Parts: sequence; structure tokens; C-alpha cells
Amino acid sequence: MTPAHLRFEAIVMPHLDGAYNLARWLVRDEHAAEDVVQDACLRAFRYFESFQGDDARPWLFGIVRNSCYTWLRHAKRTAGQVEFDDEIDMDETTEMHSGRAENPETLLVRKAERAEVNAAIKSLPALFREVLILREIEEMPYHGIAVAMRIPIGTVMSRLSRARGMLRVALEAAIGARPHGI
Repeated sequence: MTPAHLRFEAIVMPHLDGAYNLARWLVRDEHAAEDVVQDACLRAFRYFESFQGDDARPWLFGIVRNSCYTWLRHAKRTAGQVEFDDEIDMDETTEMHSGRAENPETLLVRKAERAEVNAAIKSLPALFREVLILREIEEMPYHGIAVAMRIPIGTVMSRLSRARGMLRVALEAAIGARPHGI
């Protein structure tokens, strides 16, 4: 393996899970997200010689983001409006609390809460959903988000503030729509 291959593996490959997570939230389809990330990785490898620095995460996420929007444009042209289900399923049998398995009622409540949060995030416009995912789920710093999205850091902060506000409103609406006693 060449030094460039080794460097690529060392500084880009550790971010594949985050890249997939971003792609899944943007394209709203697990299988398409896998394809988008694969395409993005091939592009990243092809243009890796142009990358400068040691933190490839914002650079890779920018490529993933662009690949997602290309995929979305193509999907819209070829299939009209495409609907996907991006519910996150966690293995309930592995959820532990205080060293013991949680009871089924608690697991059911947690699953319902996760579904409400996922639905609220899903309802956000793409630009706001994207910045929220990068900051809150991927824990990227503002500067990294700015690099990945190719926008000023002030725009990152304002979009994030608006995204959090929209998320809060969506969650309050979901909580208000619950039947009493739940």
C-alpha cells in the first residue's frame, strides 16, 4: 500500500459511520445512504491529493453532503416524489439501565420517544436538519460544519439556532398531541 493509501485510511476511514449517518438523514433511505457514502468515498479517494490538513472529517462530510444532494436531484427527476422511512431501530435487548435489562414498558416508552424525536427531526427543512445532525448527533464543531457546508460560521450558528427552535416547536406539538396519560 502506498503512503497516500495509508494516510487516506488513517484520516478518512474513521469517519465513515458519521458520513453514513449524515447521508441517511439527508436522503432518508438506508440503502441509498450506503450507495451515496460509497460514491463519496470513491470521490474522496480520487481527489485525496488535493486535501490539505489532518482533520478530514469536514472535508469528507462536505463530499457526502454534495453526493446526497446530487442523489436527491436525480431521484426527484427519475421517480417524482420519493418517500422513505428512516426510523432508527435500536436493539432493545441490548438496552441496559443500572446493569440490568429494562422492563418492556420502559423500552416501549423510550422507543415511542425516539420515534417522536426522529419524526420531529425528519420534519425539519433539509438545511436545518443537516446542521442539527452535524452538531448534535455528529458533535462537529461550528468551524467543521462551516467547512463541510461551505457557509460562514455565523450562518452555521443562525441555522442551528433556528433548527433547535423548530425542533422544540415540533416536539411540543407532538407532546401536546399525545393522548392524556401517556
